[in-house]
Amino acid sequence: MRPLAAGALYWEAQDALLVADLHLEKGAAFAARGMLLPPYDTRATLSRLERIIQALDPKRVVALGDSFHRSECADNLARDDFALLRSLQNGRDWFWICGNHDPHLPDSVGGTVCGCLTIEGVVLRHEPSKAVLSPEIVGHLHPIARISRRGTVVRRRCFATDGSRLVMPAFGAYTGGLNVLDGAFESLFCWQQLEAWMMGRHAVYPVLGSLLMPD
Repeated sequence: MRPLAAGALYWEAQDALLVADLHLEKGAAFAARGMLLPPYDTRATLSRLERIIQALDPKRVVALGDSFHRSECADNLARDDFALLRSLQNGRDWFWICGNHDPHLPDSVGGTVCGCLTIEGVVLRHEPSKAVLSPEIVGHLHPIARISRRGTVVRRRCFATDGSRLVMPAFGAYTGGLNVLDGAFESLFCWQQLEAWMMGRHAVYPVLGSLLMPD
C-alpha cells in the first residue's frame, strides 16, 4: 500500500484508492448555524480527489466515513459539485462507508453505501474497533504528528500505524487534526511499533513513534 502526500492511500494490488473524512459541505453546515466560513471546501476537496483519480485511474474508491459533514448535506450539494462527484464515479466501483457524521446516505450519492468493507482480509471501517481481530484501516480521528527537525517544530497530518491498524489522515479541506500522542489513540497501537507517515508537500515521510512530540 502506498500513502500519498495528498492524504489518500493507494492499494496497488487491489487498484483501490482509500480516502477518509472528506467532510463535504462542512462550510455550509457551519454557515447554517451562524458560523460563517467560505463555502468552497466541497469544491476544494473534490478537486483534490479528482487530481488523484485522474493520475491513478483506480478501479475502486473507498471513502472511509464522514464523507459528508452531516447526512442531510448529501442532498444539498451545488449542481456543479454534484456533477463532479458523480463523474468521479464513472467506470469504477465506489463505496461509501458510513461514519458518525453521516450514518445514512441517500441513493443520489451513487455507489454502494455500507457499514464496513473487507478486502483480502483487511477490514475497512470508519471508527477503530475495540480490539484488532483482523488488520484494519480506519478514519475518524484525523491524526496529526509533531516532530522537531533541525531546530524547527513541524506539525503535519499523518497516517498512523503499528502494522496491524492504520488510521488515515482526514482528507477534507476544513478538517482539523488530533495529535497521535493524544489519549484518544492510547489503546489503538502497539506503541513500540508505531510509525507516523507525515505528509509533506510532495512525499510522505515515515517517522518512528519514539520521535513524536505532544502538542
